[in-house]
Amino acid sequence: AEVLLAPPHRHLRRVESDYMTQEEDWDRDLLLDPAWEKQQRKTFTAWCNSHLRKAGTQIENIEEDFRNGLKLMLLLEVISGERLPKPDKGKMRFHKIANVNKALDYISSKGVKLVSIGAEEIVDGNLKMTLGMIWTIILRFAIQDISVEETSAKEGLLLWCQRKTAPYRNVNVQNFHISWKDGLALCALIHRHRPDLIDYSKLRKDDPIGNLNTAFEVAEKYLDIPKMLDAEDIVNTPKPDEKAIMTYVSCFYHAFAGAEQAETAANRICKVLAVNQENERLMEEYEKLASELLEWIRRTIPWLENRVAEQTMRAMQQKLEDFRDYRRIHKPPRVQEKCQLEINFNTLQTKLRLSNRPAFMPSEGKMVSDIANAWKGLEQVEKGYEEWLLTEIRRLERLDHLAEKFKQKCSLHESWTTGKEHLLSQKDYETASLMEIRALMRKHEAFESDLAAHQDRVEQIAAIAQELNELDYHDAASVNTRCQGICDQWDNLGTLTQKRRDALERVEKLWETIDQLYLEFAKRAAPFNNWMDGAMEDLQDMFIVHSIEEIQSLITAHDQYKATLPEADKERIAIMGIQNEITKIAQTYGIKLVGVNPYTVLSPQDITNKWEAVKQLVPHRDQMLQEEVARQQANERLRRSFAAQANIIGPWIQTKMEEIGHVSVDITGSLEEQMNNLKQYEQNIINYKSNIDKLEGDHQLIQEALVFDNKHTNYTMEHIRVGWEQLLTTIARTINEVENQILTRDAKGISQEQLNEFRASFNHFDRKRNGMMDPDDFRACLISMGYDLGEVEFARIMTLVDPNNTGVVTFQAFIDFMTRETAETDTAEQVMASFKILASDKSYITVEELRRELPPEQAEYCICRMTKYSGPDASPGALDYISFSSALYGESDL
Repeated sequence: AEVLLAPPHRHLRRVESDYMTQEEDWDRDLLLDPAWEKQQRKTFTAWCNSHLRKAGTQIENIEEDFRNGLKLMLLLEVISGERLPKPDKGKMRFHKIANVNKALDYISSKGVKLVSIGAEEIVDGNLKMTLGMIWTIILRFAIQDISVEETSAKEGLLLWCQRKTAPYRNVNVQNFHISWKDGLALCALIHRHRPDLIDYSKLRKDDPIGNLNTAFEVAEKYLDIPKMLDAEDIVNTPKPDEKAIMTYVSCFYHAFAGAEQAETAANRICKVLAVNQENERLMEEYEKLASELLEWIRRTIPWLENRVAEQTMRAMQQKLEDFRDYRRIHKPPRVQEKCQLEINFNTLQTKLRLSNRPAFMPSEGKMVSDIANAWKGLEQVEKGYEEWLLTEIRRLERLDHLAEKFKQKCSLHESWTTGKEHLLSQKDYETASLMEIRALMRKHEAFESDLAAHQDRVEQIAAIAQELNELDYHDAASVNTRCQGICDQWDNLGTLTQKRRDALERVEKLWETIDQLYLEFAKRAAPFNNWMDGAMEDLQDMFIVHSIEEIQSLITAHDQYKATLPEADKERIAIMGIQNEITKIAQTYGIKLVGVNPYTVLSPQDITNKWEAVKQLVPHRDQMLQEEVARQQANERLRRSFAAQANIIGPWIQTKMEEIGHVSVDITGSLEEQMNNLKQYEQNIINYKSNIDKLEGDHQLIQEALVFDNKHTNYTMEHIRVGWEQLLTTIARTINEVENQILTRDAKGISQEQLNEFRASFNHFDRKRNGMMDPDDFRACLISMGYDLGEVEFARIMTLVDPNNTGVVTFQAFIDFMTRETAETDTAEQVMASFKILASDKSYITVEELRRELPPEQAEYCICRMTKYSGPDASPGALDYISFSSALYGESDL
């Protein structure tokens, strides 16, 4: 308390303390109005006697009866409940001064600094100084401890009076003087707490003396408050004495304090129980959402892990379509549920921290980390399933191509081998002439040449069959059977060929001449025929390409083939010239040609027909290649269209992620403004969804066109999907963090300036700019804010801000720590004290007391959860409120 000395010519003192205001300035006492002096003398005398009678004594004259200091010391012992030093028993002046000084020293020990009031003035019977001393005692022991909604002493008492009399007509308490002259304020105080003592509706504002006397009489008779004032003095004084009114009204406050305490206790319990019920509801909702999401993941993963391949391309494409439906329709709601679950969990934990409850621990296997791990496993299986689908489709496409190629080559080979075994098995040489024998020998040599030329095709057929088996072709059995038949037949042809050659060589001495032209025709016609067979096979060969470069390569090869046609035509003309020469010789020398060329089954007509067939296949091949060029160009347009959008959307998502990060650490503006900015970002993101959907449509067209690569962009649809989902989750989490900061600010009573200071300090030491501080950065931040940290103290603080030992401190944890020790939160001890008040200081409480003092819902909540009281003083139906209060704050189990 501050001490002000009176001027030297005055021997009065001014008393100031932390519970007095300027209205109590004792300088005014120098000119104390006689009416006020009279009121103070009567009021202070009655107030002192209300306490002294507890010790079996009283005073008659306030300035005389306190002169020896004995009753003054006795008064202080009664009102404080403490023992003062033993008084001096003598009657001399110095004995009296010593006793008064003991009383004044005790008053000073209670925080009241007395200046210029000496024991001599009290011993000499100075009325004004004696009244001032008694007023100081009243302020210290009757008014100072009054506290109403963070106000105390005089302001607290005035606020209490205003609250209690607010509903009453003709009552407007604004001070402690003229507001009480008509007596209605005193009657309203009594009626508010004891409506059975006064019929307020019958009181009249124009009867102040009657109203005051009614209040004095009722208070003295039923409330044990002595009459300290005279109605006529109050009414006839323009401004009644404020100290006298305050002294008398403070008696009403203390008389009704018990009822106020019980009401406050009941309200505290209701508040605590309401918080607990809401938290339990949020916990049950979290458990339900988590169970449903985990069950959906559990059902979905086996479907994605089913890698049983279908045998046809149509069936596999249907699987791909089903997977697209899962991505577009079934998964997005679950993504939203997962995000909402994380938001609900963070909000619940924030509410638990703000209400001083222990953190929520979900059931085993339902932690946020468990859900995140399950979701990660789902996405890994999902990615593997998509890759498997695309790989399987490529495999089936390759299989269909190989199977068709196998059938084509087998048909060509089987067509060529038809009748060959019968031909090689003939024994026509036994009856043939020498010329015919030699002709047969040449014919057989031509066949061997032809046979060697077809070796390549047989090897190709075997290689294709082996690849079909390696790729697990569904009809591999028929392929193997056909391939085995061809190989067996080929081996048999080789054996028969060798046997026929041996037979012909045995009769070679019978051959004398050979028609060189026939032989030359056969030798040149056979390779040319094989070349035409190969050309026809190549011109009809199926192809599969995935880019313009590949089809251009085929076109180049085809152009190179067409460039060889003139040379081939020259060879055809040369072969046909041999036949013409044979005919010319026969005509010239009169040779009669009987039958066909003995050395080959090929006739000039065969060569001509096959050559015409080759020429017709060339433009058909040209058309097929151009059609494929058009298809690849269309695919290229799809690639470019997708890349153009993806190259815009991908950076847009990254930019939005960075902008959201900047907003979350920005300290300009209020949290509400940050929330509005984030809401605008969220709406912009939602509005951007149409671009993602359009990109999904183009991606579907690309997959339907079996396009699997895109050199125009580094973004895949999977990248865009993951980035989009991360963007939605990030904006939702950031909004939730700001909401929690608002909730923390409102619950803790933090100003916007304080939040900005906290954010500025956090941002300064967030060196990595990732919204988190390392322990070393956090220590530096605390030291910069004035904390004196030892290793033990810092370790204790780290357990508060990082209970999970993640190695980082988030901004929310930083805010919680900075406001934890100054926040006013309910504790288990406060709740126990409130229950003890409701139970009339008993160690247990009954069902009847709960239902009488609490609202029905909260009362039944307590009855259902409280255990029976088992103490030695237990009565039937006694309930243990102590263990119940501890359980509310996690100190024991309900």
